[in-house]
Amino acid sequence: MSYSINGLYLVTPDCDDTELLCKQVKQALQGGVAIVQYRHKTASDALRFEQASALLSICRQADIPLLINDHVALAISLDADGVHIGQYDGAIAEARTLLGTDKIIGASCYNRFDLAEQAQAAGADYIAFGACYPSSTKPDAPRATIDLFSQAKQSLSIPVVGIGGITLKNAPPLIAAGADALAVITDIFQASDISARCRQYLPLFAKN
Repeated sequence: MSYSINGLYLVTPDCDDTELLCKQVKQALQGGVAIVQYRHKTASDALRFEQASALLSICRQADIPLLINDHVALAISLDADGVHIGQYDGAIAEARTLLGTDKIIGASCYNRFDLAEQAQAAGADYIAFGACYPSSTKPDAPRATIDLFSQAKQSLSIPVVGIGGITLKNAPPLIAAGADALAVITDIFQASDISARCRQYLPLFAKN
């Protein structure tokens, strides 16, 4: 099945409570999230498999793609919809060979346009720049400037995603500069009403 990369892109936090994580992701899906990425940097292999399996079932029911952060082998074993890989997480071309042509591959390009060009050439379906703003998830991440999005929209043919410290208040300039999707963690998962917070983002993309 083919999915487009645009809109609100949910990235999960490092949460060991699978029941809570599933509940929160369901609420986000009800709020209009377009993509879900399962990311848990400190999970054991067993917990990662348990959580990814549970989230895949939830996303399948909602007809929303689930991408796996870093772990290509896990994505293959679950038949997930794709992966998101970083600069040091393995070659994009290798991931494409392993996953096949119908899976989504996204690549972190940090604050470097040259990496975005390389990722597109290697077969990535989208690239991500970040951190766009100070991020509690990755406090030491390099800062990606807004002009990167404008440059990417002019020069690349694949979607561009913004990530890192994004909130409802600071999202509009990124979309105006050309971001097709915004990946959000904290501003959604720490909201008192997750569904409502997600719905607040949707009009921003309607204007894009």
